[in-house]
Amino acid sequence: MNLRQYEYALAVADEGSMTAAAERLRVTQPSLSQQIGALEKHLGVQLFTRTPSGVTVTVAGRAFLAEAKIATTASRRAITAARAANGELAGELIIAVHMGLGARQLPQALGQLRNRHPKLQVTLHEEPDPADMERLVRQGTLDMVLVHRIPAGCTFDIHPLGEEAYVAVLPKGHPRLSDGAALRLEDLASEGWIRFRRTSLLDDYLARLLANAGLGPHTVARASQISTAVRLVAQGLGVTVVPASAIPEGFEELACPLLPSLTEPVLVGVRRNPGSAETAMLDHLNQQNWCGTGLLCQPPTA
Repeated sequence: MNLRQYEYALAVADEGSMTAAAERLRVTQPSLSQQIGALEKHLGVQLFTRTPSGVTVTVAGRAFLAEAKIATTASRRAITAARAANGELAGELIIAVHMGLGARQLPQALGQLRNRHPKLQVTLHEEPDPADMERLVRQGTLDMVLVHRIPAGCTFDIHPLGEEAYVAVLPKGHPRLSDGAALRLEDLASEGWIRFRRTSLLDDYLARLLANAGLGPHTVARASQISTAVRLVAQGLGVTVVPASAIPEGFEELACPLLPSLTEPVLVGVRRNPGSAETAMLDHLNQQNWCGTGLLCQPPTA
């Protein structure tokens, strides 16, 4: 039994198919099946149930895979630490990011990190719902989180980066866009609203925001991506409220500030006893502009 077999089993669980997992791992399907069979034989339990449409994880498999994920993460971190001690940053850095947060700053920071450390791979878990975020935290797979609020059970060290402003997004030609004046949520009470998937933190945030204002506007559509929601607004389907930094380039003129201003802290959580990769990423994040609506006035980055 070895770590490669652990990684094979995790890939099969993720893909739900031996064929898809083999393609992802760049091995033949017979070879993958043989390795999974050898692992099951060594453990004395069946990890997967084979079905005509693929595979499903057994109860024993779920218990094993939870620990296998921790083991493979520890192995990755050990390799990264060893290489960093030799002056080389390599391995994998895993970051979870709440929906729409740092949509402009994070790519810039990652680009700078890539230029300085081309052998370092970054995996992003974008827009996990609260349950997924807590699961990732419990499994110990995350190196960093970029959030408004630290998830329950997370013992990471917290570093404030700045603030994220939330703005209203209105359709092209909307009369409230002409003067550029700030809006109150009450001004949008009669509008149709573009909301987000019900399990997302952003939709939960909007629901609380509207409830606190005593509003119950009509929802005309739901989107899973902020960029999609903004494009729906641009076509006249309704209005929405989103983080300023998440508005796609070219749609900035549809943004309108809110009164009173609506801002949330931007926090980066870093696992305790961080390695050189986490420290380097934190440094690049600190160099970014976290000034709220001021981002909408910046020219596009070349």
